[in-house]
Amino acid sequence: MALPLINFKGITKTYITGPVKYQALKGIDFSINKGEFVSIMGHSGSGKSTLMNIIGALDTPTTGKYLLGGKDISQYQEDELAAIRNKEIGFVFQSFNLLPRTTVLNNIMRPLMYGGVPKGERKSRALEKLSLVDLTDKASNLSNHLSGGQIQRVAIARALVMNPSLILADEPTGNLDSATAHEIMETLLKLNKKGVTIIVITHETEIADFSKRIITLKDGLIISDKKRGK
Repeated sequence: MALPLINFKGITKTYITGPVKYQALKGIDFSINKGEFVSIMGHSGSGKSTLMNIIGALDTPTTGKYLLGGKDISQYQEDELAAIRNKEIGFVFQSFNLLPRTTVLNNIMRPLMYGGVPKGERKSRALEKLSLVDLTDKASNLSNHLSGGQIQRVAIARALVMNPSLILADEPTGNLDSATAHEIMETLLKLNKKGVTIIVITHETEIADFSKRIITLKDGLIISDKKRGK
C-alpha cells in the first residue's frame, strides 16, 4: 500500500510570548493521500492557519511528526524547509502575490529561475502550465492588466510550474466575487481530476463543498473529518 503524501502524528504547536503560552494545535493526527482534494475549515482561532503553515513548511511543530512523502520534516532547519517549499509545495494565496508590471509568462517562470531549471526549459514549462488554466493567450500581458480571476489562474499556473507534490491554497477566492470564485474552484477541480493533490484552507462552506473531503478544526483540535461522495 502506498504511503500517504502527508502524515501528521501528534502535532502540537505552542507559541510563547514572554510569560504567556498559547497552544494553537493540541495533538493533530491525520493523513492525506496523493491525489486527494481536501478542504481545511475553521473559524478564526481554530488553528487552521497554524496547520497550514506547518503543512506548507513555513513553520515547524512544537511536538509530533510531520511526514511529507515519507520524510520526517518536523525538525528541518530553515534552508531545508526552503528547499521543500520550492520543490514540493505550490502555494496559491488570497493576495495573488504576482509582480504587477511583469508579464504573465515571466511571473510563472520565476520559481524555475530560483529552482535552477535550465533557461531553455523555462518558457516551455511555463506555457505548459498556462495551458492547464486556459490562459496561453495572455502569456505576454502584464499581470496588472488582467481580471482578478485571471490573475488567480496565473497564480495557480505558477504554483504548478515546479511540478510540486501538492498545491496549498490559502483562502484562494477571498478577494473574488462569487462567480469568479466558482470559476477558480472549477479550475482546481479540473487539476485534481488530472491527479494534482490539492489542499484548500477556507472558512467558506460553499468553497469547501468543491472538495472531496472536509477537515474541520476548532480550538486546536480536529472535530470532524468527512469524505464526501463525488
